Amino acid sequence: MVDANVLTFGDFTTKSGRKTPFFINTGRYKTGSQMNQLAGFYADAIQARQLNFDFLFGPAYKGIPLVVAISMELSRRDADVPFCFNRKEAKDHGEGGTLVGHTPAAGQRVLIVEDVTTAGTSIRETVPQLNNAANVELAGLVVSVDRMERGQGTLNALSELRDEFQMDTFAIVTICEIAEYLRGRERSGKVVLTEELYQQIQAYRQQYGGTE
Repeated sequence: MVDANVLTFGDFTTKSGRKTPFFINTGRYKTGSQMNQLAGFYADAIQARQLNFDFLFGPAYKGIPLVVAISMELSRRDADVPFCFNRKEAKDHGEGGTLVGHTPAAGQRVLIVEDVTTAGTSIRETVPQLNNAANVELAGLVVSVDRMERGQGTLNALSELRDEFQMDTFAIVTICEIAEYLRGRERSGKVVLTEELYQQIQAYRQQYGGTE
């Protein structure tokens, strides 16, 4: 994440409007090797969870390359899983509709793939789209990083979504694990996460951190 400039430190504002000292932008992954490695991490997390699901769904836009890459990685592991993603606007010609790829059917279980969930806003937009397509069951949500901050209440956003939609929610890694690993560590001859930045993250966690 650091090498790909996906994880950066400074002064940022999240989609939910919070001022944050760190930012995660998976849109900066831009090479085949980066996507292969990331898809492998997702596949590891998914298979370790031993979930029962019928297809993967990636919300536009960042979820699109993720869901395709993960589906390809799972197929290399002898798990040929269908995938689909949505368009931001409905297509008004050809076959029409808002979904591309697998056509969901009633009763099928879907695993949603996201990059990062901060307050759960994007997932609350995604679930109605899936329900409009078919009466699917929500198997779970997997993200690359759990920012470990509260959603609309006091709970961690992933825990809140878990309870709200009665589905499993999990991440490849948490921001606490990342911060502890990078603290004082050099990368290409430079300390990535200084003590000052580390303390800023702790202060942010004190303000916005959610409970499990």
